[in-house]
Amino acid sequence: MAGDQDTRSNSTETNVDDLSTDRLFRELSSGKDGLSGEQAQERLEQYGPNALEEKRVNPILKFLGYFWGPIPWMIEAAAVLSLVVRHWTDFTIIMVMLCFNAVVGFWQEYQASDALAALKKELALTARVRRDGKWTDVPARDLVPGDVIRLRAGDIIPADARLFDGEYLTTDESALTGESLPVAKRVEDKVYSGSVAKQGEMTALVTGTGQNTFFGRTAKLAESAGAVSHFQKAVLGIGDYLIYLSLGLAAVLVITQLFRGDSPLNVLQFVLILVVAAIPVAMPAVLSVTMAMGALALSRRKAIVSRLQSIEEVAGIDVLCSDKTGTLTQNSLTLGEPVPFDADGADELIRTAALASKEENRDAIDHAVFGGLKDPSVLKSFTQTAFVPFDPVSKRTEATVTEGEDEFKVTKGAPQVIFQLCDLKGEVRDKALKTVDKLASKGFRTLGVARSEKEGGNWRFLGILPLYDPPREDSAETIKRAEEHGIRVKMVTGDNVAIAKEISQQLGMKTNILSAEEVFSKADDPDNLSDATMTKIENADGFAQVFPEHKYGIVKVLQDRGHLVGMTGDGVNDAPALKQAEVGIAVSGASNASQAAASLVLAAPGLSVIIEAVEEARRIFERMNSYAVYRITETIRIMFFVVAAMVVFNFYPITTVMIILLALLNDLPIMSIAKDNTWLDQDPVRWNIRRVLTVATVLGLIGVVETFGLLLIAKMWLTLSLGQLQSLIYLKLAVAGHLTLFVVRSKKPFFRKPYPAPVLFTAIVGTQLAAAAIVGFGIFIPKIPWSYIGLIWGYCLVWALIEDIVKVCLYDHLELKGKRHQNFVKRVRGSLHHPFSV
Repeated sequence: MAGDQDTRSNSTETNVDDLSTDRLFRELSSGKDGLSGEQAQERLEQYGPNALEEKRVNPILKFLGYFWGPIPWMIEAAAVLSLVVRHWTDFTIIMVMLCFNAVVGFWQEYQASDALAALKKELALTARVRRDGKWTDVPARDLVPGDVIRLRAGDIIPADARLFDGEYLTTDESALTGESLPVAKRVEDKVYSGSVAKQGEMTALVTGTGQNTFFGRTAKLAESAGAVSHFQKAVLGIGDYLIYLSLGLAAVLVITQLFRGDSPLNVLQFVLILVVAAIPVAMPAVLSVTMAMGALALSRRKAIVSRLQSIEEVAGIDVLCSDKTGTLTQNSLTLGEPVPFDADGADELIRTAALASKEENRDAIDHAVFGGLKDPSVLKSFTQTAFVPFDPVSKRTEATVTEGEDEFKVTKGAPQVIFQLCDLKGEVRDKALKTVDKLASKGFRTLGVARSEKEGGNWRFLGILPLYDPPREDSAETIKRAEEHGIRVKMVTGDNVAIAKEISQQLGMKTNILSAEEVFSKADDPDNLSDATMTKIENADGFAQVFPEHKYGIVKVLQDRGHLVGMTGDGVNDAPALKQAEVGIAVSGASNASQAAASLVLAAPGLSVIIEAVEEARRIFERMNSYAVYRITETIRIMFFVVAAMVVFNFYPITTVMIILLALLNDLPIMSIAKDNTWLDQDPVRWNIRRVLTVATVLGLIGVVETFGLLLIAKMWLTLSLGQLQSLIYLKLAVAGHLTLFVVRSKKPFFRKPYPAPVLFTAIVGTQLAAAAIVGFGIFIPKIPWSYIGLIWGYCLVWALIEDIVKVCLYDHLELKGKRHQNFVKRVRGSLHHPFSV
């Protein structure tokens, strides 16, 4: 049997274009009711998953890769030099450092890849497939040849397939062929995996999956990390700056010591290890882990980022253009009191609308219409022979229906479209328009319903169906929270202005609602609007009668005005606006095409999910920002002090072993920074390199002064050997470094909330106890009295308080919150009128 299946599959793969649909059904042992669950499982084992194979790197080779590269080479060179001069202790600890760095790097990458794998699983496409005689949703990777699938506008076509039922389908195949215009498809045409259904709805037979699709055979899969975000560019630029700074100071050190007659091997070994400790080697890894773990936390809040770098943009949005239906409202439409015109009562009006619907599509409007039927069995005498689904261009559905020998057409859709289709005029049109406006002022959406008795016959306007979608219970509170976070929410809806204003009032929003059709009129070029029009768009509280192309224009205008914009969408035609926005948000239930274009995909309805995503993104941003400040501070503190001490005092303030121990103990807390508690900024956050460099440089130079102060105290008042003096400086650098991490993790005083996460606090305390034990018991380095260890702790705590005060003052100054700034602002804003003048 298996052999027969293999022969059959090879035949259909090579000759599928030459076979009729009926022949394909026979070749694939399938039918219009699809496969059974058991058949599908057998074929899944035979053909494999419907996915392109991912290149997997052997974990051992990946681990060994951490011993290859510029930084490992420097550590390995230092180890070789230790062997040459027979410093066995140095050699042992250097090798431990080399292996430790490899383990840390491997573990961090594992954490990041594990988090990304979880996100990919949540973003996996689903397909509507007929199994065991009924329609069901399955992961697209589980499709097999012979499956029958349903394709609708907005779907990313999950496999190569032959269309066999339905009126029409237009697909965007630009990703495969480069052809920018949509391609019209009919029965017997083939559709290809990876293309996007733009309009229409059809049923298809799957003929090829995975590697056996057109895309799988011809496309070269190149996985890319995508564009580097502003934050990543800035941080990587800082990393390069610190590398050059460290190498420059190292060159000064080498020249000075060689000029003084020091051993070239000793100098080279020391400098190699010093540079390794000072250069922010772990910066990319720490950032990737922080972003990946943060993205995983976002997914638990039902907000899934499709690109890690979009986290920065989510944290910075200051304008959110939100859909009304399903986001601000419940998307649970209920049918109001029908308004018949040419219909024989409300029952006929609802029945006709139901005949222009498809219950299996699970559309919210169709569901409300079917729910309005007093007796659903009245539809059994009718047969729907053709159906044209709703699309944003025609704004209506249409069905061809037979009842016995009679055939007629029915349609439902936007009232204006139905009015035009029926050619309403005079008093009837005026009455219909007034009815729509009256219902809209009460928050009702409306549907027009019409019927045509024969092909090409005139349409009769049967009446209007009102639909009500109440606001979500949490929307008003969520909008208030958004405003508290510095985000202005603008409603975007396809409904008319009256409905938009009514819902805005119910949600406590302002009611300056513009009609998008009027703003983007033909008189204005959408890409070159007047300044007055752009100002109107920026100041508007929302937009009604919006088409997908209007969304794109709204985003462009707001971006041109300097805003960082979030835009929600759910349909295939929303994709351009979602791509254009800094944060394109595919709402719950959005089409596959929208999800592919969006940078944030919501797995739960409502605006609150978006606000929670913004809050979490700001916390992630602050973690990365804190790490950047900490890393710059530490590099300046260590490199400047060591080089200055050697140039001024002509001795090594710390040994090679101490530098290695310092680097090892510093790495442990850094690994846990991705899970730290952080301050939630109430305003949108954006990368500010000037602020980061200023704060880090000042704190780093304070650290240099602090360490020099301890060195002078030890030389003048403490009786210590050279080795003990070096141990003293080592412990000071270890303690002060981690206290600095406490200082920089918040813009507020470090003893206030948010307190460090238990994992970070435990890591810091644990490494500090280890550093104290190393010095107190003389492990690898000369020991010093425990009283001196207590002195160092007290000394560092005092300086940590000084650093914290300076940090708070710096942030107040840089953010113009100082007393002098506030007095100036108060003065220029004050009125020049005498308080008693008229």
